[in-house]
Amino acid sequence: MALARQALATVPIADPQSQREFDFSDADFRALAKIAYEHAGITLPEAKKNLLYGRLSRRLRTLGLPSFEDYRRYLDENSGDELQLFINALSTNHTKFFREQHHFEHFVAAVVAPFLAAHPTGGKLRIWSAGCSSGEEPHTIALILHAEIKDLASRDVRILATDIDTDVLRRASQGVFSAEAVAAVPAKYRAPLSKADGGDSVAIDRQVCSLISFGHLNFMDDKWPMRGPFDAIFCRNVMIYFDGPTKSTLVDRFTDLLRVGSWLYIGHSESLLGTHPRLKLSGRTIYQRSA
Repeated sequence: MALARQALATVPIADPQSQREFDFSDADFRALAKIAYEHAGITLPEAKKNLLYGRLSRRLRTLGLPSFEDYRRYLDENSGDELQLFINALSTNHTKFFREQHHFEHFVAAVVAPFLAAHPTGGKLRIWSAGCSSGEEPHTIALILHAEIKDLASRDVRILATDIDTDVLRRASQGVFSAEAVAAVPAKYRAPLSKADGGDSVAIDRQVCSLISFGHLNFMDDKWPMRGPFDAIFCRNVMIYFDGPTKSTLVDRFTDLLRVGSWLYIGHSESLLGTHPRLKLSGRTIYQRSA
């Protein structure tokens, strides 16, 4: 055993930095994490160092840069276009159709049904998918509205879908998804789905897609272009990347854009910081504006 320990002691311990394709120092991480926070509100603790390295390495390969120090210099010199690509690279885009289905069951009962009761014909309904990623969430809402509102074409019903990532917005606006992705759509809502031309893809009917307006939005912007009011806002699994003050500010801004009595849906692993003076918890991660 002593010999074995001695032999093991002579084996050099691999330096993680030496295994990396690009030079990446602690100073690089801190500087880039600071940019991510200041421009996108994304909080990157030390535990996310490898994630940041992995996400941004693709940019270094594309640009032919040998180190993250060179990338930091490039980002500083090309802050306009490259900053958006930097944010795109760091954005997490995991979503699916009818994710957290209890939200959509509540949406039908508490938003769609009261709307139809109050407006036998006509009427205005506004929904916001805030942080829509690759589009499964707003298209889920559109499929529901198409099935639940029979005279939809004669009503003023619109869905706003926004995201900070310009790459996923382009994909989302096409209304074409893999067959695997749409497998979660219940039979009741599948009528507008059809096989897309070529490949194993499924297209959503353009009439349904036309309910959605896609737009780029950074939550950190001082001014937002939308004025509301909205009947429901879905912002799910987005605020987990923000710190407390950023999340509180964001919830206040959402609340300002909700009608009194309307609804805010957040992610299953999210919660508000304590109680909110104008929001009342009315279900699992479902809040109603009370004042």
